Amino acid sequence: MKGRGWWRAAGPRARYVSAGVVAVVLAGGAVTGALVADGTGPAVPPLYMAGIAVQPCTGQVAVVPTSATGHFLPGSSVLSAGAGAASTCTAGAVTSSQNWLDQGTVPGDSAAERESAARALLDLRLSVQADGAVVAGYHTGWDYTWPRDSSWVAAALAGTGHSAAALRILEFLQRMQSADGTWAARYHTDGSGPVQDGRPAELDAVGWVPWAVWSWAQGQPLGPDSAGQAELERLWPMVTKAADAAIASLASDGLPEAAMDYWEDKPIQVTLGTAAPLLAGLRAAADLAGQLASNGTGTAAAQRASWVSEQVRWAQAADRLSAAISATFGKTGYQRTASARSGADAAVTFLGPPFATPDSAVLAAASAARVALAEPNGGLRPGAAWHGAAGVAWTPETAMFALFDAGTGQDAAARQLLGWLTAHRTSLGEFPEQVAPDGKPVSVAPLAWTDAIVLLTFLAQSGQLPSVPVPAGS
Repeated sequence: MKGRGWWRAAGPRARYVSAGVVAVVLAGGAVTGALVADGTGPAVPPLYMAGIAVQPCTGQVAVVPTSATGHFLPGSSVLSAGAGAASTCTAGAVTSSQNWLDQGTVPGDSAAERESAARALLDLRLSVQADGAVVAGYHTGWDYTWPRDSSWVAAALAGTGHSAAALRILEFLQRMQSADGTWAARYHTDGSGPVQDGRPAELDAVGWVPWAVWSWAQGQPLGPDSAGQAELERLWPMVTKAADAAIASLASDGLPEAAMDYWEDKPIQVTLGTAAPLLAGLRAAADLAGQLASNGTGTAAAQRASWVSEQVRWAQAADRLSAAISATFGKTGYQRTASARSGADAAVTFLGPPFATPDSAVLAAASAARVALAEPNGGLRPGAAWHGAAGVAWTPETAMFALFDAGTGQDAAARQLLGWLTAHRTSLGEFPEQVAPDGKPVSVAPLAWTDAIVLLTFLAQSGQLPSVPVPAGS
């Protein structure tokens, strides 16, 4: 995942400023060296920052050092520790943050949940750049755009009423898409292209992106002469190329070719972390094609016929892939690979809401995986075969299980994990990427992917998060 694997990050390209030179943040501090978990295994990283804030006068993002004091002013990304010229801009910056929140909804059933959701939303507001690039995390090695993370952020923003920001993300992804319909593992946030570090493409993006478009479209009015219909048609070439790339990747056994998945680590193989997103993407694309065909009454007959043809082709491919996943991964309990010895993987949650309706076997596998991947500190690790630092929990994967639980009616289990995530934020209330064995937040904070998953979980809890249907004609 971010900043790890056998590659080394190129220089940072994100446009932001260090908190050490911003007046709204108190005294900077040096980052200490990484802690070694057991003397021989991978190191536990330090906490690189307390969070991110907005520089009131310039609107730039400031990285807040761990030594900083102060707090965010209510409903904003503005720190209370202001002085000098910055203080004259504070009121306007606070109002801007609050107005943006008011444009959408802040999910959550309690005041504590809504506070957590509001902070995640405000962090995503700062993470989405003007060109639609999503900064995964404001630290070297994380300050790039991953299509996977961007897709989840787009879905979370669309679901909370910030459809314009979600559309901006999708348009950035459309500009970055390769001619063959795939995406590179990550991109520079200035739109200059992929990061050239030898990292292979992540095939899962051809599933995540159509799902993100589908998620955005659920909140759009579709029909003749509607803005939503016109915008979806503009995105359609991207969806078509992605879905066709997913089909092209399927081998004779119905599973996708070996590819790097969200672990971003060796060995390259066929994993559930690739197969499940492709299934969601094919079903999402097929459902969207059906919506376009039924709503495009003023469209030429040939175009409508093309949408119907695409719907059938993608639905059939989704059926083939679904059967292959059940026949291979299903036989061994939906572990990381088709091998019975590959171990549990958090990717089993990709076979549940909002991507699919799980059957009893998937429900059982997810329950077993949650137990197998639990860390003593209360969070979860990505997989049984994960070779990261011992005892470290990862917040994206912990949140994935919360989302799965919320979407399948396991409210108590979902709330338990959400409570753990909320309790292990930084002093500024930011979700870190990882939590150390001693329960302290470590690595980057906030991580945009975790923010997005938590927001989707809150939406799922209140029944406001639709799941991709099995398309008609399949």
